[in-house]
Amino acid sequence: MADNVVLLSIPGLRASDVAHMPNLTALTESGDKATLVPSFPAVTLCVETNIMTGMLPVDHGVVANGWYDREKGEVELWTMGNEAIDRPQIWDTLKQHDPSLTSAVWFPMLSKRCNADYVCMPAPVHNPDGSESLWCYTRPTEYYGELLEQYNHFPLKYFWGPLASIPSTKWIADTAALTAKKHKPNFFYIYLPHLDYQAQKLGPDSEPAQKSVAELDFVLGELFAGLKEAYGEDVLILVASEYTIVPVDHVTYPNRVLREAGLMQVNSDEDGETINYRGSEAFAVTDHQLSHIYAKDRDQATIDKVVKLFDGQEGIAEVLAGDDREKYFLNHERSGDVILVSTDNSWQAYYYWLDDALAPKFARTVDIHRKPGYDPVEMHVDMATKSIPLDATLVKGSHGAPPKTEAQRGILLSNQKGVYPETPLADTDVCDLVLRQFNI
Repeated sequence: MADNVVLLSIPGLRASDVAHMPNLTALTESGDKATLVPSFPAVTLCVETNIMTGMLPVDHGVVANGWYDREKGEVELWTMGNEAIDRPQIWDTLKQHDPSLTSAVWFPMLSKRCNADYVCMPAPVHNPDGSESLWCYTRPTEYYGELLEQYNHFPLKYFWGPLASIPSTKWIADTAALTAKKHKPNFFYIYLPHLDYQAQKLGPDSEPAQKSVAELDFVLGELFAGLKEAYGEDVLILVASEYTIVPVDHVTYPNRVLREAGLMQVNSDEDGETINYRGSEAFAVTDHQLSHIYAKDRDQATIDKVVKLFDGQEGIAEVLAGDDREKYFLNHERSGDVILVSTDNSWQAYYYWLDDALAPKFARTVDIHRKPGYDPVEMHVDMATKSIPLDATLVKGSHGAPPKTEAQRGILLSNQKGVYPETPLADTDVCDLVLRQFNI
């Protein structure tokens, strides 16, 4: 048992990468190692919530990185706070078990307004003129001011988009190490996103992706030194890959298929076309290698049409509707009426216009909230025009599909032996591993 546990959540980390990471290897070579299998959907918010709660989407309610709110008539992507999670998380259970136990949560995407003692995540201020001012949400509220004194603002421009790179991950690691030294939380959850970028943009085996592995390992070395200074030897460090990224050479466009079938409607103005959510019979919210398709009034005839449309389509491995969604524990109110699952080599783009001249203005910008789906093309900025190209075939890596091959399975490492068996573990097992360290 350990008095302190640090959990590093690293998207894109593969077992094969560890051989090229001397700092990570040095920390974990005498510890446990197991295959870590992400549950479907193997995307950020779902896997992180599976880890936090030990439960699956049908129970905790996080069915993707975003979904359609039927009451509001709006798609919400990356805007939700901790209240989106319908079940207690690790820090809640720790506090209930022993009020003296403290927790820190650094950058998991649904941590805003969670009940951990120390929290930090990006929360830029949206100004009336449309500009943004750098800021982070912290708990305590004034804590970001303390971080600013030593590390300046969180470099948001390096967190996502064309400039996504190591400075954002280094800031997260540096401020986490500072927090560990100052407050020594008994449980610390730290999200380090760096391997997500080049592997999606250019492919997981590309030279830039391999360079990212080395860059992350250097930052990890500094973080491990900071954690040792904070905790001494009295800390269990767990390193979990949220998912792995696999090469893709194909893309599907569910909304275009729905539009051409007359099921999806658009509004048009001087800013281009946008989806008419309430007026459409069906539309898709795309997310890496899956889509949630929402049918108006959950009409069964429309659902049947959608299933028939996508059954057998190139790039689509499974079309799940009704009770079939239970296969992946996605039979939740927030889920689409139909769920599309990609083949391993394909991903799903949100594009719905049939003529690039009619694409909405936000399509050519980094805009993670207004697009009705995840858009990794944002990393492929055209430097000549300073705009995002409308070419989804540029994306060479993706994730999210059910893990059927070793390449889709991640790894769980620890710095201590005997913490867990060396057998495949699911992402939902990590919560229990942590709680066990505190005799819960």
